[in-house]
Amino acid sequence: MTVVIGVDPHKSTHTAAALDAGTHKVLETIRIDATVPEYRRLLLWAKRFPERGWAVENAWGLGRHLAQWLIAHGEKVTDVPSTATARVRELSRGGRRKNDNIDAAAAASVAALHGDAMPVEAEGASTVLRMLDERRTNLTRQRTRTVNQLHAVMRELLPGGVSTDLTAGQAADTLRRVRPSSPVEHARKDLARDLVADVRALDARLKANQQRMQDTVAESGSCLLDVVGVGPVVAARLLGRTGRASRFRTAGAFAVHTGTAPIEIASAGKSRHRLSRHGDRQLNNALHTIALTQMRMSGTRGRVYYDGKVSEGKSHKEAMRCLKRRLCDHVWRIMIADERRLSPEAGSGGHPGATTKSCAADPTPSIGTSDKSLPEPATAKTTATTSPAA
Repeated sequence: MTVVIGVDPHKSTHTAAALDAGTHKVLETIRIDATVPEYRRLLLWAKRFPERGWAVENAWGLGRHLAQWLIAHGEKVTDVPSTATARVRELSRGGRRKNDNIDAAAAASVAALHGDAMPVEAEGASTVLRMLDERRTNLTRQRTRTVNQLHAVMRELLPGGVSTDLTAGQAADTLRRVRPSSPVEHARKDLARDLVADVRALDARLKANQQRMQDTVAESGSCLLDVVGVGPVVAARLLGRTGRASRFRTAGAFAVHTGTAPIEIASAGKSRHRLSRHGDRQLNNALHTIALTQMRMSGTRGRVYYDGKVSEGKSHKEAMRCLKRRLCDHVWRIMIADERRLSPEAGSGGHPGATTKSCAADPTPSIGTSDKSLPEPATAKTTATTSPAA
């Protein structure tokens, strides 16, 4: 008898329900505290079911710690979105009854039906890169606030202030030439020195952060750094926020996730396309950075593609939309190829039907971005005469 153990996680407690996968009958339930000793008690309780699997609701949220602990102990875990358990509750009971036992059983039912549940894997390089990307974002924001404060102090200390592109070294040289004439100006100069020291410390942390990103991307075996316009920061964002690329069935599905899939709209009897304002905006920003870099580099295949769209009569924005869409396909194919090269069995972890076919075969056309007569976006190997990747 195959048993699916559904888990409804909360901050301080977890509720588990063992469900017969064949009859969808709840066999037993258990409630534990969110502590490691209680995790051991839960696993000991589950071992009475030799053929078992786990379905954790929101396994990347409140259930992350338990899900990763179970995987580390050799258990098979799937992630069930809370929206799927809500549908099961509504359809099976016809009402809004809700408690922890019902939620746990609903999560198990979703996994038993092979619905929206997705396999959960042990955290790896993508998790590290996502954390590094988030850390870099926070450091960058902190540096921006510090530099703005430094400019404000320098403006009060010097007539006319200083240049907007001031570096920490230039600010330090400027402060050496300042001769305060009052206690207030002495305080301003001391504050400016503290801010310069803060900027230098943040610059050092950002540099170390970028180096660790580069090392982690290299250790992961990804080929994204071979693409012109993809540096360590962009590669870390793409890998960290995408995770397992095979979870997207097609390049079109990945484009929808990144917000690069065009949307057809009609106005005043005319039809046109624009980019979606939905999707992961951080991934969208990474793809925009790649497109902008390739467009600005003469001789790259991305620039050739952009010029071809402009010669067809498209505006700059329309050509950039096409280039971003094409690059989205290209990046997805690279990540899929990396998965298959580094882990041949990776195809079974995400969508089993994931394919690297061109989006020209997708049901939704994408304003000509898959015209096979046009070149693929450039890579560092195919554009040896151009500048190296960022």
